[in-house]
Amino acid sequence: MKSTCLALAIAAASLTLASSISAAEPSNAVTLGDPSLTAGIPGEGPLTIEEINKWLADPANHEELKVTLPFGLDAAAGQITGLDENPMTRAKIELGRQLYFDTRLSSDSTVSCASCHHPEKGWAFDTQFGVGVDGQEGNRNSPVSYNRILSGKQFWDGRAATLEEQAIGPIANPIEMANTHDVAVDTLKKIPGYKVQFDKIFGDGVNIENVGKAIATFERAIVTGPAPYDYYEVVRSFQQQFPAEELKYLEEDDPELYKKYADALKGAEGMSESARRGREIFFSEKGKCTACHAGANFTDELYHNLGVGMDAKEPDLGRYMVTKDEKDKGAFKTPTIRNIAQTPPYMHDGSQETLEEVVEWYVKGGHPNAYLSDKVQKLNLTQQDKTDLVNFMKACTGEFPEIETDRLPK
Repeated sequence: MKSTCLALAIAAASLTLASSISAAEPSNAVTLGDPSLTAGIPGEGPLTIEEINKWLADPANHEELKVTLPFGLDAAAGQITGLDENPMTRAKIELGRQLYFDTRLSSDSTVSCASCHHPEKGWAFDTQFGVGVDGQEGNRNSPVSYNRILSGKQFWDGRAATLEEQAIGPIANPIEMANTHDVAVDTLKKIPGYKVQFDKIFGDGVNIENVGKAIATFERAIVTGPAPYDYYEVVRSFQQQFPAEELKYLEEDDPELYKKYADALKGAEGMSESARRGREIFFSEKGKCTACHAGANFTDELYHNLGVGMDAKEPDLGRYMVTKDEKDKGAFKTPTIRNIAQTPPYMHDGSQETLEEVVEWYVKGGHPNAYLSDKVQKLNLTQQDKTDLVNFMKACTGEFPEIETDRLPK
């Protein structure tokens, strides 16, 4: 009887930990984060035309993928963007991967997308500002390029309407790749390995729109895996619904259910007691964090003035420069909390080096200015509360898919 009650309750609570595709599902069904999507064309060294042609000859690489999100992010499935206009295929992901790491898109072959958004730097970079050709610096911190499948408008100010538009922006930016779209396209056309891929994948060959589609498709494949926080939510659901004495008998009554519970317990090991207290602060009126960091990806995808940089003589006006709406002055996009521990420094201007500094900024209520968001209010947090909040954010870190960074066409 206990087993039946548990099974029904767990099913009702949707406590599913499965993130793999069952054998009964079609071959084009895949969970993002699957390493086969970003492992590159098999082999070693620079990609040869023979290897590329063999890859392109496999029809499976051109099937439109039916993608699902990994456990944790899967609750945000309804927010997936861009796939109707730009369907994902393995071949398109692979082409985007090559372009993402290829410095030949820049004017002097020194800068790639990865120069500011590198997998070893949490898909961002640890410099205060992005650094482009000839060491030029912008005035904004490099935003993360993961979980972009859940985001419509791009950049800190949302000036790019789509991920495709964002992907080609830096190529022509004079302080990033300092190239032109025409020159970049001509460069790619002269590389046989690229030309054959663009012809096969898109039909109309190399053009800047297809470059954007390929890079955006690769970026949509970069997602955060389950974090200790995600597993802890499952543990909490079990423990809230059932007394300890019932859970004690679960292994004997229903081994399959017990395994799910045990797996969740193991996955939640990174949620220390401090992080668990921080979770309560994060989701409560005490911390007010979910006023902006909401949903499975911990962001409302909106723009807010936190007062950062507003004391400058000529402050960066952010979203206002796109909309020309007074209320948007000094407003910037809410970043995701997922894997944020891997992406210092913080804020749109990279002015805060640690998560501790970020928490202090919110505790003091930001920097007062005429456009300060009404969601930014002084917080009454003790030193322990601040530590707990930081530890919770660190526990929102999951694994990234493995990436091949070196295999590019000759």
